[in-house]
Amino acid sequence: MTIELLIQAIVRQTTILIAHLATSRGARAPLAQVADQVFIELVRELERQGVSRKVSADMFGLGLRTYRRKIQRMTESATERGRSLWEVVLEHVRQQGLVTRLELLTRFPHDDEAQVRAVLRELCESQLLFSSGVGPSASYRAASNDELLSLKRKQGAEGADELLLALMFREGALTARETASQAQADLAEVEAALERMLAAGRLEQLPGERAEEPRYRASQLIVPLGSPVGWEAAVFDHFKALVTTVLTKLREDRASAPEDQVGGSTYTIDVWSSHPLADEVYGALGRMRAELSELRRRVLAVNADQPVPEQHTRVVIYVGQGLVQEGHDHAD
Repeated sequence: MTIELLIQAIVRQTTILIAHLATSRGARAPLAQVADQVFIELVRELERQGVSRKVSADMFGLGLRTYRRKIQRMTESATERGRSLWEVVLEHVRQQGLVTRLELLTRFPHDDEAQVRAVLRELCESQLLFSSGVGPSASYRAASNDELLSLKRKQGAEGADELLLALMFREGALTARETASQAQADLAEVEAALERMLAAGRLEQLPGERAEEPRYRASQLIVPLGSPVGWEAAVFDHFKALVTTVLTKLREDRASAPEDQVGGSTYTIDVWSSHPLADEVYGALGRMRAELSELRRRVLAVNADQPVPEQHTRVVIYVGQGLVQEGHDHAD
């Protein structure tokens, strides 16, 4: 019961965060695929933990056959094995130029009709496709390069490189394909971003299992305070650090102790305008940032003179500060 309440509370707070991110700075980011993505990511993580599909199906309250069919619909086209329905439908429309719904249903005969229509709706909501007409004769075309560029500008494409850099910094060495998969982004766009960051010295290229598929690694992630771009990367990095720390603590499965090197503390301090310690409390974050920034600078200077061994310890420290106004009247 306690774990269920905790999960529900975390889901609630996460959905609040997603809603605010989707509408930040006037944006209206598409959310059509979020529910499916959450399901698939949960499935993958349970499998990585060694949970069988029978047990996973029970956890979701589904029969094993229904569970398997749901996974297949979301991850692979029944017509073209090994590729998602979302991917192959978009590719087909791009190649054909203009396609009717009836032609698409004929092209993917082994896929559920409702699923094909749902994918078309998601692609249109994401503005990757445009539609006209209704019913079986409704036609679809793919967004042009100019339209895609305009969409990215409206959605705030600035900072995309920093966000990919943050992902690679936290996840370790990745290929372009792995990066695109984790970022849910177009492979060609990710490859172009990796080339830009490689040329700028922000990434290093490592040998891959195959010569034609190298791995890339980010050895640093620094988003300067007050930078006009990269806030998305900072949000992801902070959230990732929080989740990683909590997971590490959960794996230890023991009570916290003052000397622990893994863990976190939350301090809530009540002050007001005439409080004698208000300025000291408000300045706490700035002082911690300055101290940790100087410590990081010194460590980087030492590391620059000698190669970092493959086996090393990455110490992740995250600090934050928020102000909640209590007892204030909020006018609508």
